[in-house]
Amino acid sequence: MKATAVNDRYAPISSIDPSSRHHRREHALMLLLMSPAVLVVFLLLIVPLTWLIGQSFYAEGVLSLEHYRRIFTEGIYWNTFALTFRISIIVTLLALLMGYPIAYAASILPQRWAMLVLALVILPFWTSVLVRAYAWLILLQRSGVINKTLLGTGVIDSPLSLVHNELGTIIATVHILLPFMVLPLYATMQKIPRDLLLAGASLGGSPLHVFLRVFLPLSLSGVLAGMTLVFVLCLGFYITPELMGGGRTVMASMLVSRNIQLYSDWGAASAVSVVLLICVLAIFYVVSRLISLEKILGVK
Repeated sequence: MKATAVNDRYAPISSIDPSSRHHRREHALMLLLMSPAVLVVFLLLIVPLTWLIGQSFYAEGVLSLEHYRRIFTEGIYWNTFALTFRISIIVTLLALLMGYPIAYAASILPQRWAMLVLALVILPFWTSVLVRAYAWLILLQRSGVINKTLLGTGVIDSPLSLVHNELGTIIATVHILLPFMVLPLYATMQKIPRDLLLAGASLGGSPLHVFLRVFLPLSLSGVLAGMTLVFVLCLGFYITPELMGGGRTVMASMLVSRNIQLYSDWGAASAVSVVLLICVLAIFYVVSRLISLEKILGVK
């Protein structure tokens, strides 16, 4: 009886301790494996971001909200952010109008042809953004291929102004960001069960009716993911607006650059960057209430 009581008393301890030690050892090993990545993130992301935020609160060497006051009171900042958001919205909508048919075609084509379509979409990734921007600059300039072709065919009497303005910036930006719209759309469309489309057709629905009532609603998560990616990337675009805008189309990223290069004002540049970062985080938060961030970032 006494031996039984002793065994009952120590049995749970002997059965729990090995498991707890195993979990502690496993957690310690996971932390050890994660430490290099955590260190890299801390040094390359957290530290610079903290420094950036700190700089935005310094004006002429003292703590101040002067930079933020200028952002919210001076017209140049309001006009720059308004232009940035307007161009981003236009680029996002144009990328959607162009990218949706491409992704839809790739999703219904045989595998071989679908891979060819996707390869043509991804092909620009193999070329530098700077090279692509210069290519569009050559194509769209007053003596470029497009204007010469239109003049030669008699469509226009004088060259069109297609560069060094907002139009040229939008054209080149749509081309560069189009893959970021097509790929999320294609990934979503690939997961739509074809049986649902066949069921809609068997119930008497026309191809257009089946597309509008079945396929389109099921692809909306990909639409939202692609629009979010393109919009956020366009907010921070620098090289393309700088070249195609010719200094006339000033977006937020260019404002940051000019505050540093022309005025050596790191505080003002940091304040613009922080406001832009807050806008991006707000967009991600709103979108995350509708779909998971994993779908936007391509994790799932």
